[in-house]
Amino acid sequence: MPATPFHERRMTDLETERLRIRHLSSADAPFILELLNDPDFIRNIGDRGVRTLEQARQYIQKGPAASYEQHGFGLDLVESKQPGGSVGMCGLLRRNCHPEVEIGFAFVPAARGRNYAFEAGRAVIEYGLRSLQLPRIVALTAPENLASIRVLEKLGFRFDRLVPWLNPARGSRLFVLESR
Repeated sequence: MPATPFHERRMTDLETERLRIRHLSSADAPFILELLNDPDFIRNIGDRGVRTLEQARQYIQKGPAASYEQHGFGLDLVESKQPGGSVGMCGLLRRNCHPEVEIGFAFVPAARGRNYAFEAGRAVIEYGLRSLQLPRIVALTAPENLASIRVLEKLGFRFDRLVPWLNPARGSRLFVLESR
């Protein structure tokens, strides 16, 4: 039987020792509103212009939910299994600005420094390499986003080069992880 192309496969919820990773829904709009307006998110990732719950619902529908429908994956909600609920987003993306599958992650301030980005990133990478059989995954960071760079390096990504894809004025650091 021929392999199913990755765009036809659907991600199921992922779990790690401490986290659940699942598709976003409109019920997650309050958390998305909080995350997208965090000053570090705006500085390192960008201002998405989401200022109301309705705009957060639209962001989920036009971004992650549309990606799930088109590609079978997208940015997912990361929840702690401990009391406290949602802690961030992590997932695979396909952007129009470049041809490769990319990992992305962002966490609220209260969740930083707990190794959640590494734990969620490892689960998402394993899904991408094994289930989707991707030959490689890339990551983009703002040049000065040292915390994300450390997470990417710990996950096994290597710096490749500066690219103008997300921010032509300052460029973005492109990191690459090849399947083994």
